Amino acid sequence: MRALNILGGALLAAAVGAGGLWAAWGRDLPSVSDLDVLEFSGQTRVYDRAGTLVGTLTPSLSSGGSVNRDLLKAGEISPWLQKAVVTSEDRRFYQHGGVDVIGIARGLIKGVLQNDLEGGSSITQQVVKNTLLADLHGARTPERKFKEAVLAYQLERNFDKKQILNAYLNVIYWGDGGSSDIIGAGGAAHAYFGKDARALNLAESVYLATIIPAPNRRYKEFKSYRPLMKSLLTRMVEDGQVTQAEADAAWKTPIYPAGWRLGWNADGTLRSANLERPDRLGENLQRTEGARRYPNFYYLQAVEKELLPLIGRKALYGGGKIYTGMSAQAQSAAEEASRGARLPDGATLGAALVRPDSGEVLALVGQKLTDARPSDWNNATQARRQVGSSVKPLLYALALEKGWKQSDTVLDAPIRGDYQPMNYNRRWTGRYVTLRYSLDHSLNLPTVRIGQELGIPTFEAKLRDLGLTPPANAGLSLTIGTLEASPLQMASAYATFANGGLYYAPTLVRKVEDARGKVIYTRAAPTPKRVWDARTAWLGLDMLRGVVNDLSASQGGLATRALIPGWPVGGKTGTTNDVKDLWFAGVTPTVAGAVWVGKQEGGALPGWAYSGEIPTPIWQQAVAGTLAGQPETDFRQPDGVTYRVVRNVNMAFRTEDADNEPVARDGSGSTTGFFGRRRQPAPTVQPSPDPTPTPAVTEETAAPAPEPTAPTPEPVPVDPVPATPVTPETPDPAAEPTPDPTPTPAPDVPVQNPPEPLPTEPDPNAIPDQNPGDQAEPLPDPTTLDGQDTTDPINEIPPVN
Repeated sequence: MRALNILGGALLAAAVGAGGLWAAWGRDLPSVSDLDVLEFSGQTRVYDRAGTLVGTLTPSLSSGGSVNRDLLKAGEISPWLQKAVVTSEDRRFYQHGGVDVIGIARGLIKGVLQNDLEGGSSITQQVVKNTLLADLHGARTPERKFKEAVLAYQLERNFDKKQILNAYLNVIYWGDGGSSDIIGAGGAAHAYFGKDARALNLAESVYLATIIPAPNRRYKEFKSYRPLMKSLLTRMVEDGQVTQAEADAAWKTPIYPAGWRLGWNADGTLRSANLERPDRLGENLQRTEGARRYPNFYYLQAVEKELLPLIGRKALYGGGKIYTGMSAQAQSAAEEASRGARLPDGATLGAALVRPDSGEVLALVGQKLTDARPSDWNNATQARRQVGSSVKPLLYALALEKGWKQSDTVLDAPIRGDYQPMNYNRRWTGRYVTLRYSLDHSLNLPTVRIGQELGIPTFEAKLRDLGLTPPANAGLSLTIGTLEASPLQMASAYATFANGGLYYAPTLVRKVEDARGKVIYTRAAPTPKRVWDARTAWLGLDMLRGVVNDLSASQGGLATRALIPGWPVGGKTGTTNDVKDLWFAGVTPTVAGAVWVGKQEGGALPGWAYSGEIPTPIWQQAVAGTLAGQPETDFRQPDGVTYRVVRNVNMAFRTEDADNEPVARDGSGSTTGFFGRRRQPAPTVQPSPDPTPTPAVTEETAAPAPEPTAPTPEPVPVDPVPATPVTPETPDPAAEPTPDPTPTPAPDVPVQNPPEPLPTEPDPNAIPDQNPGDQAEPLPDPTTLDGQDTTDPINEIPPVN
């Protein structure tokens, strides 16, 4: 009786434990029905906005971070390989119900007695791990093992053994193929033997099966692992998979994995083995996959990600039609710009183009394209990279929304407090500079002061309205670039300047029809959110156009390479700490877009890499190609806007503010006191001579005069910033000299008696190690792209204390 009580208690404890595990980990499990994508390969057609067929959706299976989009049916894989893999990986595959308890016990015993831990996972469990639970990244955790077991049992109830084995053979990792992993039987057959998977003989199949547990190591040590082939053939005979005669013949069959020079004896023993060209694996894979060139790859991939949670895999791959907002012309132009992009070694890119009037995505490119199969990671949509100075126009537009004017001035001098940002050259003018001038030259100190006065919480709220997510506790550094975003997010945020202040969440798909023509999904009409009033959006656009047009390259213009003949263009460059990320985001009347360039794994780019020289031409080529053949149009100016020429620059104003005196600000927001807001006498302000003023500013007709510099330059102090900052003298805004009518580059020396000491001046030729923005006048370098001097320098930002 006592024994029964103990047994009952144990069973009860086990039931309670299982119930606890189910409560903790058994909810929200993925659906095993997702694996039926193998039955729908390549049947769903995708069309662009004009009704042109642009591709078919191919279902994929993941293996860790890699994806196989070339799924094979069972009849397309050699039966020898199927048999060899079962014997090698899961001899009881056809007997167990998903979890091989005997195999697990055998592995545990072997681990205890021989200190040789054996995984014990069945083929079914490995399919679950690499597909349905790929997001757990293969971690050996109790949660993953529990979910793996539950889903393995479900998988066995929903699919037969042939289907499960086929899924395994399509998803298993078979080694490093250079630019891409070798995934699935098709990839392995081509990489190792240069043939289709159905053409593999028994000897080749046994070789591929034996290297599965550690393909990269076993490939490089052919001689050491050759005996495993003999052992596997023996077990296949024992299991009835092959006859002894077939096994003997396979052992004597010479095989030649790519990259190896092998000498064979007639009895199947090795005479010699030399690994001469391990890169042949990647070459074979590239030769097979690169021939396809994968047009529209990243757009089709994004369509899948958008639709999967909306209609599910069965509908997505069920053989219907998908109509998208893609422009085939824009996608082709963006891909050509990516292929032709001249990037620093080790760098890649991401690019996105959207329609400002709807938020529809016109084009996506997720990597630097080559003839090789594209990487599955899509930088255009998935990456989150610091945006550098490309965030500044959003802050300046917020100031305009609050009633500031482009002609208002902000103090260009160090700020008080622990946070000590600096301009690109670690210097300042000590004067009040206009908002227009500050953005044209991407100055950090005035920008941070604008953020101080507006308030960081206010700026954060505006960024959220624009579909962006500001980092927690970024503080004032948010104003000069610590925001992280994708190119698609930045393109959508910038589009608000081109459409009158409306934010559209980006979308790709318009509608989906099933195989019978029945509409199963229709996107609701795009619903915009107003984030700027129409006049604020126009004033912000006018400043963006100034960045592109106000300064020539010789004057330190940051974005001159964005110009598109015949089209109005506005935009802003961005560069981040240690030159890790290079950006350009810009707008035309019908296209908004953004381009990011950097290293996939992170890290600094070369010192000669500037945002005006690398991402900006990529953006220009992609957008110019998109606009080719379209009638030239202009932005639509709202009512209540007029122009005045201020310091030789034609600036847009709200009509009621056009003749008001500029306001001088220092970031304190106070209207009284030492740092109080001041008014300065109006500079030379003239009505625009054109009765119907246009905001276009060209360097020939309206190049800006420089903001005033100090009358007597003085060397930069070399003492570090004191622990208690010196209270700066407030410059008199009215004391600015009349600007020289001949434009000159931005000042790069401090004024006499600067208001606050700077840290030790660096070597002027050294690349700064602070968080930079954009530089106005870089030093020429013989390695610059196109053999020209670079013109997009770097603002420096010390880390937040």
